[in-house]
Amino acid sequence: MLLGLPAAAETLRLATFSAGLSRPGPGLVLAALQKGDDPQIAAAVAVIVAAQPDVLLLTDLDWDYRSEALGALQKRLAGQGLDYPFAHAPQPNTGIDTGFDIDGNGRLSEPRDAQGYGQFTGQHGLALLSKRPILADQARDFSGFLWADLPGSQLPQANLPEGAETVQRLASTAFWDVPVQTGAGVLHLWAYAATTPVFDGPEDRNGRRNGDETAFWRHYLNGDLPQAPAAPFVILGLANLDPDRGEGQRNVMQRLLADPRLQDPRPTAPDAPPTHPLATADFGGGVGPLRLDYILPAAGLTVLASGTIGDPQAGRHRLVWVDLALP
Repeated sequence: MLLGLPAAAETLRLATFSAGLSRPGPGLVLAALQKGDDPQIAAAVAVIVAAQPDVLLLTDLDWDYRSEALGALQKRLAGQGLDYPFAHAPQPNTGIDTGFDIDGNGRLSEPRDAQGYGQFTGQHGLALLSKRPILADQARDFSGFLWADLPGSQLPQANLPEGAETVQRLASTAFWDVPVQTGAGVLHLWAYAATTPVFDGPEDRNGRRNGDETAFWRHYLNGDLPQAPAAPFVILGLANLDPDRGEGQRNVMQRLLADPRLQDPRPTAPDAPPTHPLATADFGGGVGPLRLDYILPAAGLTVLASGTIGDPQAGRHRLVWVDLALP
């Protein structure tokens, strides 16, 4: 499964970035992108341009049916010399009503009653931009995978209302296996953005779901799911789970990072917090710096370099990048 790509020479820079391109209403981020005077968006775009990734996963961009916001971002980046002719952004789970009172507050159809938290359909969505062709017709979308169907699922302990287990999806945003055609062959990107393991009650619903969202990839890799995994691959996205600090089931991330079929480039940067050099986000206060964003290539791939780039004006998260030699 971990066979290398066909013989060729190519360097590919992958990046993931929780860019804060979300607003509290549909169409607002599109309007801000088109208007062009939003300092947060300008800073986020500058971070992306500074990184110059060949393939970029955005984990916080509002989705819309015609991909207008994504198109506006592509146009903005192209205006700064960074052209992404290929994009992939299916509808995420955020904001899709489950029909159940998931948070148990006695009211239906609120953001916390959705498949993934969202004040509207597609808020805080996921999008892939690429200089290389995206083989969308071969992509796998596991976003509809039910939480109850995960081997060893923690759903029974999550205190969901009766019947919700028949509709509650595991992915709070999305799970994708997207093949990208490189000059050295096909590389599979296993992309996701997990829920935060907080904002719940003693039942630890979000913490359990967050842990199972990251555990999904080990089950996929193990062949425990109906679909067989494809290689070579890279896991990337927003896990919202630090292996050493903060809230959440840290042991789940520890197990993923220790899996011998993966490698951890441990990206850092000179301006990263000296006490937490691997941190990719900083929430200040009592939370502080956390490592929440990851790029984890398969063990058979060659990592040339890695790092992070951030700007407080762009948001709390840093862009994470990894350079691969193929092969």
